[in-house]
Amino acid sequence: MKVIAVNIARPTVINWRGKEVKTGIYKLPVPDPIVLEAEDVKGDTVVDRKYHGGKDKACYLFSADHYPYWKNLYPDLDWNWGMFGENITVQGLDEADIRIGDVMKIGSAVVQVSQPRQPCFKLGIRFGDQKVLKHFITHAFPGAYLRVLSRGTVAAGDPVTILERDPRQLSLKNIFELLYRPRNGQTIQKAIIHPHLAESCRKDLGKALSRIS
Repeated sequence: MKVIAVNIARPTVINWRGKEVKTGIYKLPVPDPIVLEAEDVKGDTVVDRKYHGGKDKACYLFSADHYPYWKNLYPDLDWNWGMFGENITVQGLDEADIRIGDVMKIGSAVVQVSQPRQPCFKLGIRFGDQKVLKHFITHAFPGAYLRVLSRGTVAAGDPVTILERDPRQLSLKNIFELLYRPRNGQTIQKAIIHPHLAESCRKDLGKALSRIS
């Protein structure tokens, strides 16, 4: 894997159902390296820390490999890296292979995979179409939230190296499917007790389990 772009956002105020809402979804590539810190990316906009930022979701990683699919669906958008709100756009990310708990080195930072991205209405606002949420769930290539184990800098062109593979073998794709297409209660229970799964995702899996119990 390799970093294609690093992206940050200035705060943007949008109108949502008659109310003004501030968001950091409008990320754009920056020429200088970004700094991954314990709870966010230095200089980035994180507004609603209930769903973004914090130690379990300090940074969001998305694959450049998926952009052609989305450009075909939304050809009239003004496309740039960072369209999905990702801090780091990478080449070669495979959600079926990358596991919860995997430890990676990106630039000089050391990070750990904590959960797949769960889309919210702000992605719909970014795309000008709330139906993008259904497309995102159906396509099932959500990217990865990361916790930062060792602060460091990341720049376009940096390699992404897997340092440790988690032995529990629960991939990002596995977790995403359990969240949105829960069928196997035993597998959900296995995921819930994973020590490296983000706490908010653990709670959402508990809700998914209750729907099929």
